[in-house]
Amino acid sequence: MLLIFDWDGTLSDSTGLITRAMQQSAEDLGWPIPEAAAVQNIIGLGLPEALNLLFPDQDAKGHGLLRDRYRSNYLRADQAQPSELFPGVMRTLTRLRDDGHQMAVATGKSRVGLDRVLKVMGLHGFFHATRCADETASKPHPLMLHQLLEVFQVDPSSAVMVGDTEYDMEMGRRAGMDRIAVSYGAHAIDRLHPYEPALCLDQFDELLRWDRL
Repeated sequence: MLLIFDWDGTLSDSTGLITRAMQQSAEDLGWPIPEAAAVQNIIGLGLPEALNLLFPDQDAKGHGLLRDRYRSNYLRADQAQPSELFPGVMRTLTRLRDDGHQMAVATGKSRVGLDRVLKVMGLHGFFHATRCADETASKPHPLMLHQLLEVFQVDPSSAVMVGDTEYDMEMGRRAGMDRIAVSYGAHAIDRLHPYEPALCLDQFDELLRWDRL
């Protein structure tokens, strides 16, 4: 089984940091500060797509200013107090790796951002491939999943997308693969039920009980 994981809100408890960094960035530029719920709604998208939704009245120049400020604020905050993995993630990933499962990441983070956190957390050896929003299409477009299926040479029926947002669920559905939803991430679990996930996890290590593993 190929297990493809979202990062923010699924493996990493980083939604609060993302929210605060985005709000601080808007405040720095003198823009209206978005509500936390509005920021959480766009978590999982590529940054350009997220900014278009959060600040539709700003032009490309404004989005560029906000993007640079956000990246700076996020990095500063994450270096001061790094985001942690959710409880049970490291233990579960280790078990899955030891059992011979192939694992990948499909994330709205940038390549630079994902590589940095994988290095800091010592997780490069857990994932056989990764795809980021700035090197392919943003979620919910299924391109990054199609690319990962090609890398591993597996059929969608032998893969599953694990995520915390509607974007993850829709991407998995468009790719024709099973979805597993987590209830503790950026989007409320009630928003994920319509995508008919094969499993809903209240804790990450519940994944080990899935009968398809």
